[in-house]
Amino acid sequence: MDVKTNGNISFWYADIGGIPQKRPPLPGDREADVCIIGAGYTGLWTAYYLKKANPALDVVVLEREFAGFGASGRNGGWLSGGFSWSREKYAKTSSRGAVVDMQNAMSGTVDEVERVTKAEGIDADLIRVDKIIAATNAAQLERVRKEYQFDLDWQMPPERVQLLSAEEAAKRINIANLRGAIVYRGMARVQPAKLARGLAGVVEDLGVSIYEGTSVTRFEKGRVETDRGTVRAPYIIRATEGFSAGLPGYERTWLALNSAQIVTEPVPDSLWKEIGWEGHELLGDAAHAYCYAQRTREGRITMGGRGVPYRFGSKTDVNGQTQQATIDALHGILTRLLPQTKSLKIDHAWCGVLGVPRDWCTTAGFDRSTGIGWAGGYVGLGVSSSNLAGRTLADLVLNRETELTGLPWVNRTVRKWEPEPFRWLGVHSMYQLYRMADGREFAGQPHTSKLAALADSITGH
Repeated sequence: MDVKTNGNISFWYADIGGIPQKRPPLPGDREADVCIIGAGYTGLWTAYYLKKANPALDVVVLEREFAGFGASGRNGGWLSGGFSWSREKYAKTSSRGAVVDMQNAMSGTVDEVERVTKAEGIDADLIRVDKIIAATNAAQLERVRKEYQFDLDWQMPPERVQLLSAEEAAKRINIANLRGAIVYRGMARVQPAKLARGLAGVVEDLGVSIYEGTSVTRFEKGRVETDRGTVRAPYIIRATEGFSAGLPGYERTWLALNSAQIVTEPVPDSLWKEIGWEGHELLGDAAHAYCYAQRTREGRITMGGRGVPYRFGSKTDVNGQTQQATIDALHGILTRLLPQTKSLKIDHAWCGVLGVPRDWCTTAGFDRSTGIGWAGGYVGLGVSSSNLAGRTLADLVLNRETELTGLPWVNRTVRKWEPEPFRWLGVHSMYQLYRMADGREFAGQPHTSKLAALADSITGH
């Protein structure tokens, strides 16, 4: 499938007039109260809540490229407040009740982001929507039903989750080969780059210093070294998510998993009538190599999923450019779910990285002995999770014991990923097995393929 633009960070920047001009870099050595490494959602939310709590704090944010360069400006725009990490893994080191509290806190991020965007005048195309996960074969329908029961078992409010028959789901979005779906309520859709740029502007107005074009070379207690000078601060926050492997000593902390997206040309009104999708729902499917889609403000469809899942040594892409095979695969998913779109042109394709801990469960933490904090490893749920991280890190830095600082993801230790080539082999094997499992299920296998369980066992997913 031909595409007009490949890379150039993401479509989301083309949608707002192009890549922004960088703010000035760090002008030299300086001191601060808090130094945050990374101007994505995590770093910006942390800066926001710190300054709201204590306006006198001198907060510095260091960014190698520009605010929102990474996943914050490239993601699928799912402000879901979801919880797709292993509840059982968190429960092993806390309690069932604590995991439910964390689940509820994650859910609450949607209301909180909406509150802040309204209060601060951030236009992020945020609208409240449902999320639909479609089942298009028998095995997927089996998984959807199990997931629904699992959510209820973990005390998700019944009004937030519902099973839909094929007929009910088709009335909302006319997806091909529908067997049924699960719908989650209380979520939102955003334009990712608009949220990142808007939030960056707000924290600057609060007095936060954002230095762009400034590469952090190393950091330790009280000291962050860059190619532009050294920042000395008693509190340091590592907010580098999928780019963490590029920092010395963090090469194996979080794996940099690749995800890619395409976006169509604007969809004609006549075609929207065939597709439906009047509610702007977030759309995914129950395949093992899952997808994620949204209907944008101006009536396009974005479709995301895994491309080349992992680059050797946790290497990252070059300005969002992705492979032709990935573009073709995503177009195939789009036209499989929505064959009505087969005549649409693809205007833009791009990719980015997200952070994955060894146990596939996100963490946030703070070491009071060093003054160094961190958050990330969101495994694709960063739009909402980063907000909770920012509030939590602010409480930790300010030494406040709150409901957030007691949640089970805080100060949770996870072992590092294996050295290369083992992690490359493991991740690529996992996704190859997922593709094989999906193929068997689409061919008519009525139950979840055992290949998927083998894939999970290889990497601990």
